[in-house]
Amino acid sequence: MNAPPSANAIDAMMERASQALASTEYFRAAELCLGALDLARRADDFGRMARICLPLQEARRWVRQEALDTGTVAVIARAEDLGDRPGPGCYLVQPPLIGVDARQIRQRAWAERIPVFVLCREPMTRDGQWPIVGVGERVARVRIDPPPGVVRWAEGDPGPRPMAGDRVTEAIHPDWFAAAGEALGDRAIVEAQASAEPGDPPGWLVDDFLDYLEACPEHEKFLQALAQAGRDAIGTTTPRDQRRRRGVGADPFGF
Repeated sequence: MNAPPSANAIDAMMERASQALASTEYFRAAELCLGALDLARRADDFGRMARICLPLQEARRWVRQEALDTGTVAVIARAEDLGDRPGPGCYLVQPPLIGVDARQIRQRAWAERIPVFVLCREPMTRDGQWPIVGVGERVARVRIDPPPGVVRWAEGDPGPRPMAGDRVTEAIHPDWFAAAGEALGDRAIVEAQASAEPGDPPGWLVDDFLDYLEACPEHEKFLQALAQAGRDAIGTTTPRDQRRRRGVGADPFGF
């Protein structure tokens, strides 16, 4: 039996992705994987979707590790803090910049083949935690303890009140940064899974995961969970006569 045209196109794209991985062209490999993932989803080809996640995970693992290996975490509160062209490394975006800015910074850097790992923090909460936020089609948000050296602003402190509600007085260690990224991705998995309702077509859960993909693009367990959702949907089709509901998150501070 001949493969459908969509399958042939996906396989050809993934062959190029494999060649790019072998040549250590990790950004190109990731771009091809994402293109193939989109084609596979349009065709309800969930088996291929699941298989595409592994090379995508490998490509993005390299980008993440290259950024972490620089050993630096730069705090970015203004576009000017980046300079004309950011170098490889980890970037923590903070107010007045927001999650969408962090996503744009990452996209621009990746388009220029610069290995960056970008996270965004929101203002400190009343209980002294930092909300870490990632923006995809949907927003993921998790609250964690800030790194050492963060001092909450208080009345009487010199200077105007920072929009972030605190001051970062010490260099942020890459280990904290990596852990923050893990926590965000773990939360995105929980939120994607919580979006499902009894009786939903399995393909809708795949879509729930895809909605969060760019909120935590480097997270390996998230890509593994997306692959599992794809495997669970093999052999099913997505109904075209039903409108997919989009689950409502329980985060009272969400958008």
